[in-house]
Amino acid sequence: MSRRVALEASHAAAEAAKMADVDVISAYPITPQTHIPERLAEMVADGELSAAYIPVESEHSAMSACLGAAAVGARTFTATAGQGLELMHEVVYVASSMRYPVVMTVCNRALSAPLSVWGDHSDAMAVRDIGWIQVFCQNNQEAFDLTLWAFRVGEDPEVLLPVMVHLDGFTLSHVIEPVILPEQSEVDSFLPRFQYPFALNPDKPMTHGAFGPPEIYSETKLAQEVAFRNSKGIIVQGWKEFGDIFGRYYHPVEEYETENAETLLLTMGSFTETAKIVIDERRDKGEAIGLVSLRLWRPFPFEEFRQAVKGAKILIVFDRCISFGMGGPVFSEVRSALYDEEPRPRVVGIIGGLGGRDMSEEDFEYVINRGKEIAEKGSEKMIETVGIR
Repeated sequence: MSRRVALEASHAAAEAAKMADVDVISAYPITPQTHIPERLAEMVADGELSAAYIPVESEHSAMSACLGAAAVGARTFTATAGQGLELMHEVVYVASSMRYPVVMTVCNRALSAPLSVWGDHSDAMAVRDIGWIQVFCQNNQEAFDLTLWAFRVGEDPEVLLPVMVHLDGFTLSHVIEPVILPEQSEVDSFLPRFQYPFALNPDKPMTHGAFGPPEIYSETKLAQEVAFRNSKGIIVQGWKEFGDIFGRYYHPVEEYETENAETLLLTMGSFTETAKIVIDERRDKGEAIGLVSLRLWRPFPFEEFRQAVKGAKILIVFDRCISFGMGGPVFSEVRSALYDEEPRPRVVGIIGGLGGRDMSEEDFEYVINRGKEIAEKGSEKMIETVGIR
């Protein structure tokens, strides 16, 4: 029988890795994700989890160890945040290019400088082109659910790709919420044992990651792109299977009060739940407004996104990162995704919540009001922000 327990999102992710019966964990502590490997180390030390725990000297080494573990067919897990993810940057490309289905929780943290341990989405956006499946959590239950789901999808023989599960640093990682933990038998029925078809074996020698001259490099990258796009079907199928067993269904694009909405607000991550309160209040006053949240960031869910915003007149995109010289990265990609659509909403981008700054209901009221004003009258600013003193 499932249990309802109080967990911070970091421990929820650790519980998911434990129930997935991971074989290898390799991680280096960095705020705000330290509680994840710390809790897993306790589980291994106490005999709750039979896994190899590899302590390393850096995040670069942590991912390198994960590559070796995944290459021999081990179910592999790690976690990082902010600067740690950037120190991994060279190696995370190898995981996706080699088709190693490592699962990694990223407790999103702002990138230096100035030095910040608090959360925004600058680290997630810095790695959006590396070929990992990326999903965003709104709450602690999703931190558990999506971590479990990540193993199911990444390890699927038709996918074999690494997966990042993003949860907002401190806002989720250190905040305790109720989380439903399923029975181990339910997890086992959802998640089969990992059978990596290309596992390194001294009895059958092979090479992984050999030198690729210009004559083969382009074809290799195109094959990787085709595999990455084709993973979308298994991603959706995995969420359907998860919902059928556990009763919680997820979608690439989550819609909230979008029926007949003329104005839509787009969010990602934990601030979505604050935004929903504002949407409810404005709906109660008769405003035709709704919210869409991008759950799946990579591969980008073009079809579901276009369907979700179809019929809206204004789309206000809330970014938690600046792409310097361009604006908000989500805004840029969303506007690009709608370029060939007719009719399409007027797309407006507003940036806020940087470096862990909170976003109140009043702040989201401003985002909506200012977004509608820009859609109607335009703006002379290249970057529109909220909450700047």
